[in-house]
Parts: sequence; structure tokens; C-alpha cells
Amino acid sequence: MPIPARPLRYTLLCMTALLAVSPEFARAQANDAITAPSTTPSQTFRANRPQPKDGTVPSDGVGVFDRMGAKLPDLPPEKEYKGTIDEAFGAYQRGYYLTAMDKALPRAQLGDPAAQTLIAEILSQGLGVKRDMKNAAFWYGKAAEGGDPAAMFKYALLLMEGNNVTRDKAKADEYMRKAADGGNSSAEFNWAQTLVADNPGDKGLKLALPYYEKAAEQGVADAQYAVAQIYQQVPDIPEEKKRLAREWMARAARAGFDTAQLDMGIWLVNGVGGPKDYVRGFEWLKLAANRGNVVAQNKLAHLYINALGTAPDPIEAAKWYVLSRRAGLSDPSLEDFYLGIEDDQQKAAIDAANKFRRIN
Repeated sequence: MPIPARPLRYTLLCMTALLAVSPEFARAQANDAITAPSTTPSQTFRANRPQPKDGTVPSDGVGVFDRMGAKLPDLPPEKEYKGTIDEAFGAYQRGYYLTAMDKALPRAQLGDPAAQTLIAEILSQGLGVKRDMKNAAFWYGKAAEGGDPAAMFKYALLLMEGNNVTRDKAKADEYMRKAADGGNSSAEFNWAQTLVADNPGDKGLKLALPYYEKAAEQGVADAQYAVAQIYQQVPDIPEEKKRLAREWMARAARAGFDTAQLDMGIWLVNGVGGPKDYVRGFEWLKLAANRGNVVAQNKLAHLYINALGTAPDPIEAAKWYVLSRRAGLSDPSLEDFYLGIEDDQQKAAIDAANKFRRIN
């Protein structure tokens, strides 16, 4: 399963095909419970089929209205901060960018890497000043030379792209590695990606794994997804790590990574990395489908047809198939199902698909 590119990250490397699935794993996935053709004839979904019952049951627990007005426990006393106060960063965090610039510039000119990085950030984003990438690149370079991990990461990206600096892959790799070793989570993930790209096969994945793990521990969802896939698929991974694969996938899914939500649903339905759980698998796939993941929409149609984790619902199944088909994902078995349902059910499915709005 490839690691997909994600928005709002600083990843520049193409993530496709970095985690190649083994042939055996691919064949197993191809024959999984939610892609295998339904054994139920299409005509069983025609008129007069009993409709699914509404199983919603009101909670018997204490609701939010019961708790309203109750006295909240006192907050623990805030610990007194005794460290050195950084006025420049304090101003930056409060949005006083010109003040931050004024306080950081003298320090930057004296060689303070943290202050140099702060100025580079303000200039690169145009915060309170005109955006100036040329001067931002200068200050990122100075801060990187001074050993600031955040600056080394940003400067490595500039060196990779050749933006306002001379393109230099070797120097970019050096700074990316140093930033990763310095604990920058984005650099850890990107350096892992570099190792995978430069070392095909299991060798690259094993070299990259420690950096993926460090980034995953710091909450990078892409890295959590990568760790889950490597733990599950790569041979010779210790058994105690393999047992954690599903938990890492769940962390990435809970962080809102729709590809992880898709795979979490598939793993639960097929029993990958733990016992089968059709209901939870259905919930994860529906969440990914509602966020616009086309593969999840296709899988969800199969779940509705095969009544896995949910009651059978031909209209919902057809709706999700229509949405995935519109996005270019063909599926002959779903097409056969769609042609086998009643005309009014097809119309209802199309109407529902037309009203669909993805949830962000």
C-alpha cells in the first residue's frame, strides 16, 4: 500500500510506491470480504424486501443536560514558570509580528540561530511585512549553519527545490538528516521517505523505520500510517511490533488521515492485525467515504450489499457505487448489482448521490 502525499505537510518527495505491497498480501486483499462478489442474487434487492430496522436506542446514561449547572472541579494550580522569557517568540505567538521582528533582528545579527529562524518564518509567510523569500532563504541558511533543527529542515526543502538558493541535493540530504537527528518531526518523516526512495525494497523500509517511528511518536499521521504498514507487511519485524500495527493505524485514522481510515476499516473487516470487527470496520469506511475517499465509497457499497457491519440497504449501496463510479473507479460486480435493482431504487440512489456533500 503506497503512502499517499498529504496536504499541509512539508513533504516534497513523491510518496507513491514507497511501500510496495507483497504479491501475497495483494492477492489476499483482492479476495477480501468487501471486494469479493456477493453471492446474493441481485433480484433479492428488488421490491418487497424487508427494510432495515432502525436500531437506534436512546442512551440510559447521564446526559449533558443532567450535568448542566453542576460545579466543576477546581483546576490544578498552574506551575510557576522560572525559565528565561523569550520576548521575541512571545510577541510572535501573540501575533505582534513587527515587535517580534524588532526584538529578534539584533539577536539574529549576532548569530542567534533561534532568532534567525524566527525572522525567516516571518519573512517567508509575510507576517506583518511584505513576503520576501530571498531574505527568508538567507536567514534560514544562517540558522541552519548554526544548527537549528527547524531551520535545517526548511533550508533542506529550499535546497531540494532550488528556490532562491542553488539546488543542491547532497547538501539538502545532509541538512534533512541533521534536522531529523535533531528531533524535528517533519524532518524525521521526510528523511525516512528519502531513505526509502534511495534504497528500494525491504532494506530501505528497515533503514527508514526508526525515523518513521520517531515522527509517529510525535504525532505525524503520515508516519503513523507508514509504521503500521511496515509493521504489518515487512518480514523479520519483531512480533511485539507486529502486534502494534493496528494501533498505529488507528492513531493515524483518529488524526483524520482518510487513507488510514480506509485501511483501518479494511483491516477490521478482514481481520488484519487482529480480530474481525465488521461494525467498527463499517464505521471507519463510512467516515472515509463521507470525507470523499473514492476507494472507501466503493468498499462501503460492498458492505451494504453483503450486510457486513450494517443492515442491507440497496439504495445506500447504489448511492456509494454511483459516487465512486463518477470518480472513475469501475467495479463490474457493483455494476451488475446496480443494474439488477428496481428503477425507482436506481433513481433514489442517484438523487442521494447528487445531494452528497463531502465532510471535511
